[in-house]
Amino acid sequence: MGRSRRTIPEELLLLALDPATGTTAQPQSLDLGLAGAQLVELALAGRIAPDGDRIAVVMARPTGDPTLDSALELLRRRGSPVRAVHWIGGPRLGLRQIYLAHLERCGMVHAVSGQMCGVLPTTRYQATDTAISRDIRARLDSAIRTGVPPDPRTAALAALAHAVGLGKHLYPGNEGRSSRSRLRDLIRHDPMGGLVAHAVMDVQNGVAAQPRRGGQGPGAAPDNGSRHAAAAGVPMQPHHGAMARAVAHH
Repeated sequence: MGRSRRTIPEELLLLALDPATGTTAQPQSLDLGLAGAQLVELALAGRIAPDGDRIAVVMARPTGDPTLDSALELLRRRGSPVRAVHWIGGPRLGLRQIYLAHLERCGMVHAVSGQMCGVLPTTRYQATDTAISRDIRARLDSAIRTGVPPDPRTAALAALAHAVGLGKHLYPGNEGRSSRSRLRDLIRHDPMGGLVAHAVMDVQNGVAAQPRRGGQGPGAAPDNGSRHAAAAGVPMQPHHGAMARAVAHH
């Protein structure tokens, strides 16, 4: 994967970066969103594909992006498709700092050291080229304003931005209410983005930790991930093997 195109995790983080404070909005949920954004990017690169409410590796060849390839290798090691909600909700936090360091290496942001209360060391991040952030925001604004179905990348980015709660950061106040609503509605334009975004929201709502009702036998009620996959337009397919119980560490 060349560097001519920004990845969805990079764009999601740049959207969340506050140019005034150098901090990121929604830091707790942003890690989950970045994990989901990696899945969408790997799907667009043809490395993984939805398998019902699970994610299956269909091509293990590296993309050339070290952060994505790390996630791809972890998925490959699982050996069988993994539920998106379990992957995103696993102990893989810290992606925000990993991607901030990644953006710094790529020259998209630069770190500014400082102190809080004159004692505690702090690090803020400023975009090196604000035109990049404006371009990302303009794509979302255009999709919201025109109502024209966006391309899959923009649709997935919108779905993830909504899922992690960036709507109030991007479109604040009562005047931004309709824009936030339309941002949420863009989730339907990309099945993979919709599946992942719903998984991100499920993790935040504690759904990933709840036992599945009805078991795995015939007639079992579909779990939340399956319902979300169907709602997002993802074709339901048979699961291939039992999911590994161990959660991969990033």
